[in-house]
Amino acid sequence: MNIRLRLTRLLAATAATGMLLTACGGSGGHSSTSGSPSAVPGTSSAPSPAPTAPGTPGTPGTPAPTTPAPDGGTPPLGSALLQPMWPFTTLAQAQAWERAFHSGGHQPWHLDPDQTALSFTQGYLGFQDVGRVSARTVSGRDARIGVGLSAPEGARGTAAVIHLVRYGTDQDAPWEVVGTDDTTFSLTMPAYGSIVHSPVHTGGRITGVDESVRVQVRQPSSTAPLGTSCCTAAGGSAQPWNASVSFAGADDPVLTIVASTGGHISSVERFTVTAVRTG
Repeated sequence: MNIRLRLTRLLAATAATGMLLTACGGSGGHSSTSGSPSAVPGTSSAPSPAPTAPGTPGTPGTPAPTTPAPDGGTPPLGSALLQPMWPFTTLAQAQAWERAFHSGGHQPWHLDPDQTALSFTQGYLGFQDVGRVSARTVSGRDARIGVGLSAPEGARGTAAVIHLVRYGTDQDAPWEVVGTDDTTFSLTMPAYGSIVHSPVHTGGRITGVDESVRVQVRQPSSTAPLGTSCCTAAGGSAQPWNASVSFAGADDPVLTIVASTGGHISSVERFTVTAVRTG
């Protein structure tokens, strides 16, 4: 009886050991191929995502940089800091205009986001045919002003949506252009607020047929562009475009890179801008 009892116990222990090995995925120490490994806290077992192509349609042209400019001279928009593109290059300039306006009514158009957007388009960028406000959204100290072709009469679209904010905290702080909101034509390279040197490599995405992209580098203190690249053939649906622009004579802290396309009914039918820094 003792021998039989020992044999019965031995068979039971062997069966239990086999069940334990099966539950652990086998006796060789390999993980089961049907399950995923357990994640370690603070890490991820998923592979890194592939880089996203620049200039996806609908991407705003003025994403806020993660850090402010070192001189603190950028206009606030909520908790974000945006680059002052035009007409003022520093907060001190904007405050000087406020004093001149209070004392003698100097250049009251700075208080009108529509007029500021049109002056930016026609006076600064030199797009004389784009002289009509096509859309308007103003919310507190933030404005989006659509501008479009003045002629021909059949042209009623929007060439660009200009993004403006009040430059300063005063009630009479002037409107300042900080970028554009982009849809079918974007300028995402170089990154908004980044430091650039000549030549600067530019690019984005465009939707259209037989497009011709011209790129310029501008600064508020100069009437002529600092550099121009013309022209890059483009077209299709959300297709990438790229161009390299050499420039010289950059003195202002913030430069404007503007890309435009046209040639169907006007030399400039759509445009997009971004702000970059010189150092």
